[in-house]
Amino acid sequence: MSALLLQLMNGLSYGVLLFIITSGITIVFGILGVLNLAHGSLYVLGSYIGYSLIMAAGLPFWVALMAVPILIAIIGLVLEIVMLRPTYKLGHLSQVLLTFGLAYIFHDIFSMMWGKNILVVNPPAALNVSVEIAGHAIPAYRLALILIGIVMAVFLWYTQERTKWGAVIRAGLSDKEMVGGLGVNIHFVFTCVFFLGSLMAGLGGVLGSPILGVFPGMEFQILILSLVVLVVGGLGSVTGTFIASLLVGFVETFSRYFVPELSLIITFALMALVLVVRPQGLTGRRVA
Repeated sequence: MSALLLQLMNGLSYGVLLFIITSGITIVFGILGVLNLAHGSLYVLGSYIGYSLIMAAGLPFWVALMAVPILIAIIGLVLEIVMLRPTYKLGHLSQVLLTFGLAYIFHDIFSMMWGKNILVVNPPAALNVSVEIAGHAIPAYRLALILIGIVMAVFLWYTQERTKWGAVIRAGLSDKEMVGGLGVNIHFVFTCVFFLGSLMAGLGGVLGSPILGVFPGMEFQILILSLVVLVVGGLGSVTGTFIASLLVGFVETFSRYFVPELSLIITFALMALVLVVRPQGLTGRRVA
């Protein structure tokens, strides 16, 4: 029972972390229709910069947690304006080729600057303890991560579904010419969405480094899991992304614990099952 409870907490915290990471690519692809395969690279870049600030420069974890996401968001903003925006009228293939190439460029940069070893960030001292739940010791950092993830999920859902800003974004996806005719600068709105998606990648990078560590090549692992969550949850749905992230997090955690050699196969089998039963995803809308 102790091992089962620990795996449940690990799966929950891992699922919440996947949501924080994947919500960025879901927002960008589901709302803008832009497939950014460099999203995993932005996550890893956030982890590496967080490591440099916390472990090398000695800054407090909380300072890095506030500074790094903003820096990654600015980097993502520059990439969107300079490189991605010219591809919007060229279709998804151009975006895939461009962002996949960027991912390989980032991979070489990571190897040159930080080496190829696995680097791990220490959690903040206040959370580097265990909390007793039902007689079992649970890492306090994982509990804090779960709380942060739930808060972010509620914030993103409320912003998308209950605010004027969310309405403008959804309307712009359906008919950006009409929204532009109403006086809304839709290009600025879309740029802000990309900024938010990149910010979520940076936030996930700092939060995930004490649990997952960071190493070159991790960006492709994160990208694959993000795409699985994207497919399982449904395009553009924060609720679907949250449910799918938890589902994939539990499947990954328990499969690695019981049958580690089959964990990746089981994860893709889950995606295949969802595609067969609901091609639009768990909460996505069927396209006629």
